[in-house]
Amino acid sequence: MKRTGIVYSEKFLEHDTGFTHPENKNRLSSIISLLQSKSYYQEIHKFTPKEATKEDIISIHEEGYYDSLKDIEGKSGYLDGDTPYSPGSLEAAKLAAGSGIVLADKILSNEIDNGMVLVRPPGHHAESGHAMGFCIFNNIAITAKYLQKKGKKKVLILDWDVHHGNGTQNSFYEDDSVLFISLHQFPFYPGSGSEREDGSGAGKGYTLNLPMARGMGDSDYIKGFEDKIIPKIDKFSPDFVLISAGFDAHKNDPLAQMELSTSAYEKFSILLKKAALDHCEGKIISFLEGGYDLSALSESVEAHLSVLL
Repeated sequence: MKRTGIVYSEKFLEHDTGFTHPENKNRLSSIISLLQSKSYYQEIHKFTPKEATKEDIISIHEEGYYDSLKDIEGKSGYLDGDTPYSPGSLEAAKLAAGSGIVLADKILSNEIDNGMVLVRPPGHHAESGHAMGFCIFNNIAITAKYLQKKGKKKVLILDWDVHHGNGTQNSFYEDDSVLFISLHQFPFYPGSGSEREDGSGAGKGYTLNLPMARGMGDSDYIKGFEDKIIPKIDKFSPDFVLISAGFDAHKNDPLAQMELSTSAYEKFSILLKKAALDHCEGKIISFLEGGYDLSALSESVEAHLSVLL
């Protein structure tokens, strides 16, 4: 068996946004279908998600927001203009929020070295007090807090989704124990993520934003990694690496205007795996975020996962 794990469940398909919504269940189905066609798929550890506890979720989210979501259970509607819910959404969101914790426990017990949570709804736009941009709970931020509770004090969160991870940034903006780095199209949704946003208070200098102009491609991103990101990671020396792995900066993605190839995600993954091996024995968890062209998404996830193996 490989030393890599994934978390997936068909429960994530029960977050029914409708087929006209870009963040629909076909995204996960296409990824799983491609992975199952690969010979290495049988050698990957597969884990079942568990719902995050209320305690874990309110380590990031306001208790009032958490409690208010009881009202959507078994119903359909919208949490905001972009974020629909269906009868299965709350369970899926709690499972998505707990999936990183499942992998964290497997890595901390030395059962595996790294892994990826193939979940929906995604998480990096979710703010402490409200859903936003297809996201209900901030899955990666919840896992970061859990890891710190388990003794991994210095956590790196690298977000390469084409949209800025506003919710994650805000979760740790005044915190020097979490280094948050984001590369994203700018100006673009959600409007945050300028270079000037670099943390505040104790967290000053622990947020690094690399806004990328529309049309930028592989070489621009790789330069950002080599010139700015890797030196910043080396200086921080994380105990654990978390990746908000959105694949919507791909040149074929319908929601953005960037020019990344599939192989770019392989290159990013190689650079981050090396950094993780240098600093924290290769401990990496990546979290599925965006990516809305089904072929580009599934092929890019496969390119990323193949590096982790």
